[in-house]
Parts: sequence; C-alpha cells; structure tokens
Amino acid sequence: MTNSTHDNSEENEDGIYHAPWERVFNKVITPFDEFIHRETTSGLLLMCTAVAALILANSALAETYQHLLHTHFGLAFGDWSIDKSLLHWVNDGLMALFFFVVGLELKREFLVGELADPRAAALPIIAAIGGMVVPALIYFAINPSGDAARGWGIPMATDIAFAIGAIALLAGRVPRALITFLVALAIVDDLGAVIVIAVFYTDTIVTGPLLVAAALFGVLITLNLSGVRKPLPYFLVAILLWYALLQSGVHATLAGVLGAFAIPARPKYDPARFSICVRALMTRFDNALGSGRNIMTNDSLRAVVQTLENGVHQVETPLQRLEHAWHMPVAYFVIPLFALCNAGIPLHLDGMAATLLHPVTLGVSGGLVLGKVIGIAGASWLALQLGIGQLPANTRFTQIVGVSLLGGIGFTMSIFVAELGFANQPELLLMAKTGILGASLLAGISGFLWLYLAGGRD
Repeated sequence: MTNSTHDNSEENEDGIYHAPWERVFNKVITPFDEFIHRETTSGLLLMCTAVAALILANSALAETYQHLLHTHFGLAFGDWSIDKSLLHWVNDGLMALFFFVVGLELKREFLVGELADPRAAALPIIAAIGGMVVPALIYFAINPSGDAARGWGIPMATDIAFAIGAIALLAGRVPRALITFLVALAIVDDLGAVIVIAVFYTDTIVTGPLLVAAALFGVLITLNLSGVRKPLPYFLVAILLWYALLQSGVHATLAGVLGAFAIPARPKYDPARFSICVRALMTRFDNALGSGRNIMTNDSLRAVVQTLENGVHQVETPLQRLEHAWHMPVAYFVIPLFALCNAGIPLHLDGMAATLLHPVTLGVSGGLVLGKVIGIAGASWLALQLGIGQLPANTRFTQIVGVSLLGGIGFTMSIFVAELGFANQPELLLMAKTGILGASLLAGISGFLWLYLAGGRD
C-alpha cells in the first residue's frame, strides 16, 4: 500500500511520472544540437583534466604520476601475451575508440552531412586543407632537418571539442551556420590527420600482419554487404584488426576508423514504413489498456513496447546508433583520460625562456597560431575570390577569420601526433607539448575575443 501511494504521488494529472533528472519527451533536439552540446561539455571537461595533469606533473605527486603512467599491464594466454604501460594502453588502445567515433562522424558527414553537398562543402574543405598545409610548412621552415623535423604534422590538427566549446559560448553572437562551418572544417581536419598518421608516422611495416589486417577489413566489408546489422560481429573483428595493425607497425588506432567505415549506414525500415508500423502498434497499445494500466502486470502492453523498441532500432541506421552510443563515453571518459595522461608536462620557470625559444616549440606554436589563421582564412579568401565556395548563411568573412583563430586549438590530435613523432625523444616531446598547450590557450582566447567583437558589429 505504501509503495502504491508513493508511486501515485509522483504522477501528475496526465499520468506522467516525473523523473527527478530527466523528462525524455519534453524537449526534442536535433542530432546536431546534441552533438554541439556534448562537444561543449567535453571541451570543458577536457580543460579541467588538462589543468589537473599540469598540477600533478608539477606537484609533490609528480613522481607517483609518472610511475603510474609507466606501470605495465598485460594479458597472457599460453605462449601468447601482450604487455603495455598504462600510457600505451590509453594512447594505443582506448584512443582507437576515439578514432572509431571520428570515423563514424566522417562517414556520416560525407553521406548526409555538411560535406555531402559539393557546393556547401567546398569552402570548409578548402579551408581545412589550407589550415593543414600552411602550419606544416611553417613548422618545417623552422625545423628543416634532424629529429625535430618529424614534428611537422603536429600543428596540422584542430581539436574539435575545444574549438566547438569556445564558439558555442558565443551562440547568441554568431550565426548557426558559422558553427556548422567550424564542425565541417574540423571533421575534414580529422580526416587529414588520420591520413598523415597512417602514411607518414609509420616507421616500419611488417608485411604478414598487414596482410592479415587487410583480410580482416575485407571481413568487415563482407559483413556490411551481407546485411549484418548487429554491432557485436563488427566489434569482435575490429579487435582482431586492432591487434593485427599493432603488430604490423601501422598505428593500431586506425582500426577504429576502418571499423567505422564498415558500419552500415542504411536503415532496415524507411520512415514511411516505420510510421505505419508505429500507428498499428499504438492502436494495439490503446486496446490493451483495458486489461490494466500497470505495464508491470499487463503483458500485452509490455509486448507492444518491446516491439516498438525493436522497430526504433530498425528505423535508425547502425551508424547513427553507434555514434550516439559511443560519443558520450569517448567524449566524457576516453579523451579526458588521454589528456590526464599526456598533458602533464613539468614547467621549470628558470628554463622557461629557453623552452619557449626552442625551434620545436616555436614551430608548433607558430604553426598553430599563425599557420592556422593564414591557412584557413587565406584559403577561404582565395576560394571566395575564385568563386569556388560560398560564405555560410548570414556570415561575414571577419567571422571566418575568428574561426581560423579557433582552428589553432590543436590539443588532442596534436598531442597524439607529437607522441608518435617524438616517441623516443622526451626532450623534443616536452617542447612540442609546451608549444601545443601555449598555442591552444592563445588561439582559444584570441578566437573567442575576435568572434565576440565581430558578433557585435552591424
């Protein structure tokens, strides 16, 4: 009796149970709105974990922090074993999930997103290419030879979470189309970074495992063409693909992108068929209410709801469903953990001047701050002059310049490339990370202020 009274007290006059944290049907948001919201929150969380890493690396816990990062964990089965440090498990293992989500976003954008329309996609694609080439050239001009030259790919990347987080704070002062432009630019930028990692940051190739990886990717494509829609088979094959790439010398995280490209992007039911099915199910649902309103005891109601849930999964594409399911754990766990493990650099004030003037630091920071502005804004201006692209709706070119400043926030992918380029040169890696952090901070603040002031002009 007590439980029944309690349940009834939490229902309003319409028979709706008011959950204390969420009301699912009260607000309908588009997938793009959800994407922006999650990237904004992820950017703030990323900032907090980066600050925490810096504090740990420069506190009395610095030695414990480094010891934990280099603590080894492994798996063994008979004669087979795999053993990696915590840092490597994060960078080589968990980051494969990040690249999986990146791959899903890339595929969706090229199929139905901002990059599906050639005319609308022309400007962000050209801007992204300029924003990758010019920073690499600036870095290479400062570091033309030696071990330092391997860092040319570091300033090419834009951190989508930080950049979108910054521009989302200005949502009332910038047109929505400008945010869409930045998202499209960052997606193309991610694709460029994936290609650079695959082609230029692979030292040695072991043919046997690479052929096995190719065969496993073929299995993934076969699953797609065979109409397999359950994620589990793709997941199991992708794990094997990850291990094969790990043994081949190609960076294992690319298994995430390859796995994402194999995920089906067509629904089982088209929307019209789904609408007919839902209406029929709701008629059955309404008729079943006569047998009792408690779904716990009314088997007919429960059966209709379960059928409706199955139908919802069939009208969604597996690509959409997996992107929705994995975006949150990647944005709120994988990327912050990556930042916590990689952003902790020791700051020595007595040697700060030498660090800031080091060629690697100058190349990275110059590439991210100056190179992104020159590359993105310059390529956009040239494309507009040639009539290749068009400005986003209600957007001025001065706002494109502001976006090019935000493009200099290169945190996640830049650090990832730095770890690859300077894996065996800790001093150069320290300089690169210092340049990344400093340039990202400067780019974020300057881009925010620029867009804030530009948004107030007529």
